[in-house]
Amino acid sequence: MLSTAEHRGIISYEPSELVLRARTGTSLTEIERLLDEQHQMLAFEPPHFGTNSTLGGAIATGLSGPRRPFSGSARDFILGTGIINGKGEALNFGGQVMKNVAGYDLSRFMCGALGTLGLITDVSVKVLPKPEVDYTLKQVCSQQEAIERFSQWQRTPLPVSAACWHDEHLYIRLSGSEAATRQAQHQLGDNILESLPAFWADVRDQQNEFFKRDQPLWRLSVPPAAPPLALQGDWFIDWGGAQRWLFSDEPTERIRQLASDVGGHAMLFRHNDDSDDIFHPLTDGLMALHQRLKAAIDPHAVFNPGRMYKHI
Repeated sequence: MLSTAEHRGIISYEPSELVLRARTGTSLTEIERLLDEQHQMLAFEPPHFGTNSTLGGAIATGLSGPRRPFSGSARDFILGTGIINGKGEALNFGGQVMKNVAGYDLSRFMCGALGTLGLITDVSVKVLPKPEVDYTLKQVCSQQEAIERFSQWQRTPLPVSAACWHDEHLYIRLSGSEAATRQAQHQLGDNILESLPAFWADVRDQQNEFFKRDQPLWRLSVPPAAPPLALQGDWFIDWGGAQRWLFSDEPTERIRQLASDVGGHAMLFRHNDDSDDIFHPLTDGLMALHQRLKAAIDPHAVFNPGRMYKHI
């Protein structure tokens, strides 16, 4: 086990340039506290899942919070990374500005790789200004109605920054200026708006009551407008329909097949049986590409062999 917990600290921060660079052991809490002083934020809203969450953990897992479909994913905000590869070489990729990349963008390959390609030592990320206000609107509707409304709203210039549904209730967060959010409120039916930062933090960190159970938890990534899937269980729809959480005891093959049928995939995010494959199986072509990438960066399989797929 190799820990980067002590490898922490913010290396540089340029509020006027919207760029922050920090070592991977730096806590998200420390980074967000510094950004808040300048009224800025990590726009991909990384989940914390606890008090010890770090920037390196956020990038290695590639997870993003409720703002993801409206602002971008963790990968979208990476400007550069420092890594140690499987040969023990210290390498740097990218920089501290957004630019076009010729060839493989190694910095973004590290995002979501779960440490299988190398040890991330530091990360440069783009940050964004915080909105003036965040208001949440709540409506009562079915899952089908929620998906239809999400799809309709995404075709209009509304200042939406989060949208989820559970237990016959739809929640939509509006972010921006006071005038813009009030105007959107009237467009959406003049419903009552509330400031609910704790609600969205609980959704982000899976502290919402929905997530507090022992059944297998599936994370389905599907097209936002995909209709409700015919699977028995309890659903939580996030990302305006694109990310769907499911507690279910249905067979793995059936869950993955129905996700594939609508153009998506299913990951066993939390489970009780280590015998199951966590990730949706790759096609032969994608598996070959993953294997070649792993062989190029970590030829001796030093880093987390088998962590994502058994043959990588």
